[in-house]
Amino acid sequence: MTAGEAAKLTDRPGVLDGPFTTPQLLRLDEALRLADRSTGLTFSVYVGDLDEPVRGHAEKLHGQLADPDSSVLIAISPNQRALEIVTGTLARKRIPDRAAKLAALSMSAAFGGGDLAGGAVAGLAQLTEQAGKS
Repeated sequence: MTAGEAAKLTDRPGVLDGPFTTPQLLRLDEALRLADRSTGLTFSVYVGDLDEPVRGHAEKLHGQLADPDSSVLIAISPNQRALEIVTGTLARKRIPDRAAKLAALSMSAAFGGGDLAGGAVAGLAQLTEQAGKS
């Protein structure tokens, strides 16, 4: 999901059957919009099952984004208890692997406590802060 898509998604059948409530989707959408606007990078969140190897599938999804070099994908698979953060070439210069790992640890802690939306929003905030202004 990219910034601005949450409102459109709520109109699609089955979306509200997913892991997020409408307020959580709106909160996530706002976090994505803020991250995109303040950094100039494109942030996306994927929630769903990932094929094995999980990292390879996340990288494939990232490669399908409109501008992979300037994009950051957070891929979350609750059923598999998997989380991957994939950064493009330009995004990686502003969000080093160490910073992405710290954000992943923070998100994992929230997910472990049952807060999928809050963890994703907190992770986006950490990644946005690390990337800095565009």
